[in-house]
Amino acid sequence: MSRIEIQHPNSKTPEQTREALEEVAGKLSSRFGVSHHWDGDTLAFNGAGVEGRIAMQPDALHVTAELGFLMSAMKGPIESEIRRVLSERFS
Repeated sequence: MSRIEIQHPNSKTPEQTREALEEVAGKLSSRFGVSHHWDGDTLAFNGAGVEGRIAMQPDALHVTAELGFLMSAMKGPIESEIRRVLSERFS
């Protein structure tokens, strides 16, 4: 298993952050079949070969993801895409 861990600054309000994360999760769902649910201030997601969380912190987002064996070969591109989306939505 391979692990992704990203800390990204966030200056949005909790409501704005939650709304933006819902949009991101919707795109992940339609594109990759990933399902998601909220656990307090944490968006949990999972799908074939990936399980992760995006925790809303006071001034940051903390992303963690575990990639299964097949997905671990794509760790670099997956992590780059996560960073790109975070920069686009939360900078």
